[in-house]
Amino acid sequence: MRHRVLGGTGIEVSPYCLGTMMFGFVGNADHEDCVRIIHAALDEGINFIDTADMYSAGESETVVGKALRGRRDEVVLATKVHFPMGDGPNRGGNSRRWIIREVEDSLRRLETDWIDLYQVHRPDHTTDIEETLSALTDLVRQGKIRAFGCSTFPAHEIVEAYHVADRRGLQRFRTEQPPYSLLARGVEKDVLPVAQRLGMGVLTWSPLASGFLTGRYRKGRALDLSSGRPTLNPDRFDPSAPRTAAKLEVVEQLVAVAMEVGCSLPELAIAFPLAHPAVTSVIIGPRTMEQLRSTLKGMSVVLDDAVLDRIDEIVSPGTDVYSPDGAWAPPSLTTSALRRRTAESRPAA
Repeated sequence: MRHRVLGGTGIEVSPYCLGTMMFGFVGNADHEDCVRIIHAALDEGINFIDTADMYSAGESETVVGKALRGRRDEVVLATKVHFPMGDGPNRGGNSRRWIIREVEDSLRRLETDWIDLYQVHRPDHTTDIEETLSALTDLVRQGKIRAFGCSTFPAHEIVEAYHVADRRGLQRFRTEQPPYSLLARGVEKDVLPVAQRLGMGVLTWSPLASGFLTGRYRKGRALDLSSGRPTLNPDRFDPSAPRTAAKLEVVEQLVAVAMEVGCSLPELAIAFPLAHPAVTSVIIGPRTMEQLRSTLKGMSVVLDDAVLDRIDEIVSPGTDVYSPDGAWAPPSLTTSALRRRTAESRPAA
């Protein structure tokens, strides 16, 4: 497998990054099976693994730690911090207090002395970005992490963080991890161009659009909501919802493109983000060995300009068929007081 340099870090990573969100009670609770899947991915040339503290409440990191015993040096290991890890205040977010505490827990679960890429999982508008960057910079200087990045940050917040780091003499985000797929191309408008301009590495998540690009869910067919992703977010798979209908409509057109190319729909879906010049790696998230093997069959699929032009006709560049991130929304949208003047100040005259 070829390698690409991760932003300006000098770290070389495989174009496929093994995502481990489905390892643990949320997906595959068999630790030994998960370890076998990780070993199979490494044996096939994948050297990049991405996890997070909140995946199965830390269980995913524990599985990865078991799998990397004796193989740690051959792997570029990434994990994340932000989402709550337990009840009560100060058990999540991007504060110095939580980051310094949680990195130690991740190191323990991962059974390692260092993390190659430590990512802030989502923005935290209760914490000054300088506070976050300062804590992360200290961790680099202490040798506990090699580099740090962000995940699912809006472009303007990436730029703000860059300028704060520059003004305060802090290290900066070296990577961004956005959702990007054939059904979610919104990051092409600003996030990916900003990442390119700032020399950031990009590892994208959900190339299969939460399963809609696996070919399992098709228009006019009964949807099986009893297993897999539908059990985690059933509302996203509601066949009566207009957004589900829109996704299924586009999927039918993309199936036709895959047939013309001579590949499967998942192979088309994973090859698509790899064609963008800003993208370093695409995160694949198998739950079973069969899913890993199926995904790896598409490593040699290359989409030419004619195919990419056809895709552009189906889903316009920079547009989302659905909102890909259901785990977070900016306060500017969720807090009405931030969108409305006081009643007294609304009149124009």
